[in-house]
Amino acid sequence: MWDWLVNILFEILKLIQGFAVDWGLSIIILVLIIRIILTPLLLKSTKSTARMQVLQPRLMELQQKYQDDPQRMNEEMQKFYSENKFNPFGGCLPLLIQMPVLLALFTLLRNLPQYFEGTNFSFYNILPDLTTAPSTAMSQGFEVALPYLISLVLFAVLTLIPQLYMARNQTGQQATTMRTTALVMAVMMLFIGWALPAGVLLYYDVSTLWQVIQQIFVTQKVMEKAKAEEEARLANAPIEVDVVRRERKERPHKKR
Repeated sequence: MWDWLVNILFEILKLIQGFAVDWGLSIIILVLIIRIILTPLLLKSTKSTARMQVLQPRLMELQQKYQDDPQRMNEEMQKFYSENKFNPFGGCLPLLIQMPVLLALFTLLRNLPQYFEGTNFSFYNILPDLTTAPSTAMSQGFEVALPYLISLVLFAVLTLIPQLYMARNQTGQQATTMRTTALVMAVMMLFIGWALPAGVLLYYDVSTLWQVIQQIFVTQKVMEKAKAEEEARLANAPIEVDVVRRERKERPHKKR
């Protein structure tokens, strides 16, 4: 299914490898290329998320108002999205684009020896073999597996940090839910990463580290600005009044 994407990544890595020499460095350069390409989408996604946070109270009012009439609720929510020119799935786009890349990269690294026979796929001997998973390295002893285990722990921790950073903007039950979800995801990443090639872990570690730095220095400012603009727009928007017309009754005729 991902053969075409695997072939594209293979050609890109092959091109980068021509001047980068080291396979780990080639993967890091690939991360930077993909992250730069995704930056405009990420900023758009951030603005969408900020708008959603501002619009959420009004959406909840609609849901509560029409909770006994699901069809009317759906109609009113679609109308609300249309009037505010808002796509509720806009914040998911960068993730949806990045997931196929990760899956294709997993396939490529798992089969990389088939493309380059006799090649040493190392990362400056920090990770001796990028096609090896932590589970496989562990069978060769703890000392051999240590760099792989470190990359695995980073895989989980770097998943946790962005979620906790986002939770700091929430309060009450929502903040607690986000923190709990983040911890569960981090534990899941340990299980998932246990069988992933080290090259995929390296890709994800560098990619998420970029995301954390970008979130602290860029994304947060973009989100605050987008929220302020949306709040100002709503404050200046005309107030809609839901008028219920009374049925006009005919007057009784006077008897002559």
